[in-house]
Amino acid sequence: MSKRVLTTTEKFLKSLTPKQRKQFDKERQEFLISEMILAAMEKDDVSVRTLAKLAGVSPTIIQGIRAGARKNVTMKKFSKIFQVLGYSILLEKNFSR
Repeated sequence: MSKRVLTTTEKFLKSLTPKQRKQFDKERQEFLISEMILAAMEKDDVSVRTLAKLAGVSPTIIQGIRAGARKNVTMKKFSKIFQVLGYSILLEKNFSR
């Protein structure tokens, strides 16, 4: 049997130190949240100002999340933003840790 060849991404992740991997995972999660909000806003044709008004937050917060620059948004605000966009947040136990 031949050994499976690692993808470029797998090689990159394997090369990271534990500290670098932790930082990478954190930034990846922030990026994914930003992308989810952008996609939902585009799908429903919702502007930053409209979403901010409906979610009860400032447009600056929405714009910061979209740009990936906003790092300290509370779970309550995230939940409200996603609720306005028609989504709910589901937490699952990660058994791999």
